[in-house]
Amino acid sequence: MTKQVLSLKSIFVALGWDAEETPGVDFDLNISVFLLQKNGLVGCDEDFIFYGNLRSQDGSVEHSGDSLTGGSGGDDEVIKVDLEKVDGSIQKLAITVSIYEAQERRQNFGMVSNAFVRIVNQVDGQEMTRFDLSDDMSEETAMIFGEIYRCEGEWKFKAIGQGFVGGLAAMATHFGVDVE
Repeated sequence: MTKQVLSLKSIFVALGWDAEETPGVDFDLNISVFLLQKNGLVGCDEDFIFYGNLRSQDGSVEHSGDSLTGGSGGDDEVIKVDLEKVDGSIQKLAITVSIYEAQERRQNFGMVSNAFVRIVNQVDGQEMTRFDLSDDMSEETAMIFGEIYRCEGEWKFKAIGQGFVGGLAAMATHFGVDVE
């Protein structure tokens, strides 16, 4: 990413979606970022940025807040990242999405339409990369969309698309967050 735009200093990561009609139950997708050390785990629980922890300790990552319904036709939730402020011990930013109370509501990503995560240069508003969710994820309730990672002094992006059954808690545990 920083090779594409040499002066890249800040980005935002945006989530958008349109939920299929499910009588009596709304869809609530949530974007989260895990700030990961070299070992692939968070250094502490506060390195998990989501609707319940809106700002990283170093101020480099900030969540704009929770959209409970989506369907705005554009970005529904946004996380801003100041790449220059990210602590040197952080090697990756895992960009994830989960469905709130998916098990209780009997929802999965196969029921969501037009879901995407995009990374945008905050300075000029140019979309740098976009990852569209396929609709064949009929069991998954959480997903790692991609990673922003350091490589030889540059920030790069890698699309992943790894799904999880078990929602946000299963994914948080995967990254070393104490969910109890």
